[in-house]
Amino acid sequence: MTMVFNYGREIREMASGTEVFDMRFAGLDQWSDADFLTALWEGQIRAVAAVGPMIEPLAHAAADIADRLLGGGRLVYAGAGTSGTVAWQDAKELGGTFGWPEDKTIVLLAGGVDSAPGVFNSAEDDRDAAQNEISRHNIGPKDAVIAVAASGSTPFTLSAVQAANNAGALTIGICNNADGALLTHAHHGIFLDSAPEVVAGSTRMGAGTAQKAALNMLSTLVMNKLGRLFDNLMVGMRAENIKLQGRAVRIVCHIAGCDGDGAQAALEQSGFDIRCAVLMVRGQTLRKAKEILASVNGNLRAALEYKG
Repeated sequence: MTMVFNYGREIREMASGTEVFDMRFAGLDQWSDADFLTALWEGQIRAVAAVGPMIEPLAHAAADIADRLLGGGRLVYAGAGTSGTVAWQDAKELGGTFGWPEDKTIVLLAGGVDSAPGVFNSAEDDRDAAQNEISRHNIGPKDAVIAVAASGSTPFTLSAVQAANNAGALTIGICNNADGALLTHAHHGIFLDSAPEVVAGSTRMGAGTAQKAALNMLSTLVMNKLGRLFDNLMVGMRAENIKLQGRAVRIVCHIAGCDGDGAQAALEQSGFDIRCAVLMVRGQTLRKAKEILASVNGNLRAALEYKG
């Protein structure tokens, strides 16, 4: 009995914050449905609240990322398992929401983005695969790498950060463990204190929610710095369906001060490019609108103030 106890204690001491067995939830499997769901709900609230103390670090990271991207760099996401999937989801939304080019976004997901369920578990230990991906994509000084790992010690993710650092890229590490090596290996360490999980070790829950909130905030601020918003409007948005085309008309009306017919006409002429349409309503030709936007890195506010 003594040997088993000592071994168990050693395991508990080695476990990261996301792996801790929180005895507040002892007997969880026998709780009432309402109490069970309440515990999960409170865990989600704690997870989102964990992002609050990281506002300033996230702002610093966003500023550095934007500088790299304005210099022609690419935005790279790296991760494994749930953390990698959360990172991939953030990357996937940038094109439709902000018009960020797909060729400027890279996702390094352990096992690959097309992996079948279950592949993630073993792929996260593959350090060589991460290094090879950094090399294959020619990640370099212009690029920014956002690496996400709940434990902060996932071999694939740490290896990607180390290789990116060696290549001169900017690195941001997001993890949910105060002792995670990712926090010190990356140029910007973002610690999300969401642990321990209600269901011990199930980082798709609290840790995943905190990561999603942090990535939402980080990438949105980056895109704002790149001029992809005007007021709180998505002027870089791709209007690829009826709902979004209706939204595009309303955005152009709001910014340009025109009626719906004028906005619709300008959007149709511009291929539903909101920023070009606004400038066209204000009197520019499509060709001139594109030239102005190119000269100010696509920033609509700067384009509206253009005096050239």
